[in-house]
Amino acid sequence: MKALLLREIKSFFGSPIGYLVIAIFLLLNGLFLWVFEGDFNILNSGFADLGPFFKLSPWILIFLIPAVTMRTFSDEKKQGTIELLFTKPLSMWEIVNGKFLGAFVLIVLAIIPTLVYVWIISHFGNPEGNIDMGSTMGSYFGLLFLIAAYTAIGIYTSTLSENQIVAFILAVFVCFFFYFGFEGISNLLKENSKFIAFLGMDYHFKSMSRGVIDTRDVLYFLSVTILFLSITVYKLKTLKG
Repeated sequence: MKALLLREIKSFFGSPIGYLVIAIFLLLNGLFLWVFEGDFNILNSGFADLGPFFKLSPWILIFLIPAVTMRTFSDEKKQGTIELLFTKPLSMWEIVNGKFLGAFVLIVLAIIPTLVYVWIISHFGNPEGNIDMGSTMGSYFGLLFLIAAYTAIGIYTSTLSENQIVAFILAVFVCFFFYFGFEGISNLLKENSKFIAFLGMDYHFKSMSRGVIDTRDVLYFLSVTILFLSITVYKLKTLKG
């Protein structure tokens, strides 16, 4: 699995994909948080916190992560190399985990430079150091789990079609539904609205953003991630025959 993981990382950075993903993520966040006027502009918010960043990131990642994962298995199917992948001395779980971790590491590398935002806000806040580190670190922790869930969804949808665009669209739709869909449904319904909202990623991500790491939130994201990795393994087994 380690060899497959390294191959995935090398493939990302051996082409413009890896650099584009990191550049686009940082550019979009930088423009919306520091340049463009609007609700996400930190300088105009009047508060020394990264709340706007954590509100914006799930939206950007909904499109960015599917763009990374869409080629994971769809390209293997299109090129006919998936049969060669099956012949390697790796279990299906090792193949899936290698692909998953490769994409996950790339997105995490895009997140790391944003830690400079914490220093900027802390250093230039009034008074200096006036930033809620508990909620900030909790939000970053939640962002890692959100990335894992999005990546698992993207990996799964890439097995459904050899067309990368189809895989991308499916991943965006499923990620959008799991993050915003349940919250939207709960707002429309009066009965069981809290339970329905509890099924969505938005509920658990916001909970982590308060700075309190609840095991229910961790278990939720782990469950979604493992669920989609499991059905990815099942789908690959059907392809292998």
